[in-house]
Amino acid sequence: MRVATPVAMADGATVTLGFLVLTTTLTAISVIDFRTRRIPDWLSLPLIVAGLLWSHQWGDLPFADYLIGVGVGFASLGVFGSIYFRIRGHEGLGLGDAKLFAAAGAWLGWQALPLVLLVASLGGLAYGLIVRAFSKGQTGPQIAFGPWIAAAIWLAWLASTTMR
Repeated sequence: MRVATPVAMADGATVTLGFLVLTTTLTAISVIDFRTRRIPDWLSLPLIVAGLLWSHQWGDLPFADYLIGVGVGFASLGVFGSIYFRIRGHEGLGLGDAKLFAAAGAWLGWQALPLVLLVASLGGLAYGLIVRAFSKGQTGPQIAFGPWIAAAIWLAWLASTTMR
């Protein structure tokens, strides 16, 4: 006898609601970060809460894995950004990126964080190389990392929900 997990019990309307919340918030974060190089707390912090609420009710993993994901997501990019600032003397990765990565942990669990970071980094790198190739020898503009983190979160969540 197979016992249904909470995720298996999530109906289509519930999954659609999660999809809409995640998609609209990640899109707004991406547009704002692309334009301003800032991720507003009024979007990232509720996204963390929404992810934890979703994961508590319908997550595949033990809830502790999502809580650990929030902490590890924030701490990893927060520490990396702090080290970069100390070495280079200017911000290269802000706390908005760390909070967005914490949201990845809230929605996906800590286990997905390396994949999200890899996909985001590859996307940002490809974009940066294309921009640099067309900048005619100049260094080109700073690249916002938030849109790439957002895209990676969205793809990973979409893949996890369609594989159920």
